[in-house]
Amino acid sequence: MDIFLVILAAFFMILGIIGSFLPVLPGPLTSWIGLLIFHLADVVPMNWTFLIITFIIAIGIWILDYIIPAMGTKRFGGTKAGMIGTSIGLIVGLIAPIPGGIIIGPFFGALIGELLNKAEFDKAVKAAFGSFLGFIASTFIKFVIAMIFLGFFIVKFFDYKDVLFQ
Repeated sequence: MDIFLVILAAFFMILGIIGSFLPVLPGPLTSWIGLLIFHLADVVPMNWTFLIITFIIAIGIWILDYIIPAMGTKRFGGTKAGMIGTSIGLIVGLIAPIPGGIIIGPFFGALIGELLNKAEFDKAVKAAFGSFLGFIASTFIKFVIAMIFLGFFIVKFFDYKDVLFQ
């Protein structure tokens, strides 16, 4: 059962890293679930302090994920249409077989969203740039936290690997 929990935890850790880039999946929270599952294994002692602190960090990053892109868009004069366009552009950029789609998609999505919202082209470009910067900053923070959580997982795994595979 412990090996199954470790494999499931590793799956959630990888899913959390992927979720750092996908707007529909909360990356750090998913990685935290992997840490929780790992601590449910019998051979790994439950460390409530560690789990609570990492959970608070994951929730904080999840909240910031909604605030940072909005701040970037608002700071550069964007609207809600630009934010929606950013999210749609990200999904299209992930699906479309174009190089750099994950970076290009949010920018053009925000630009199209602002233009559809009847913004002037100069203002739409500025708002799209702000939305894009907010998205990049938010994604970077989520990715870093998910990688740190993965690091915690790997360290704990190697601490208990002998007991796990006995």
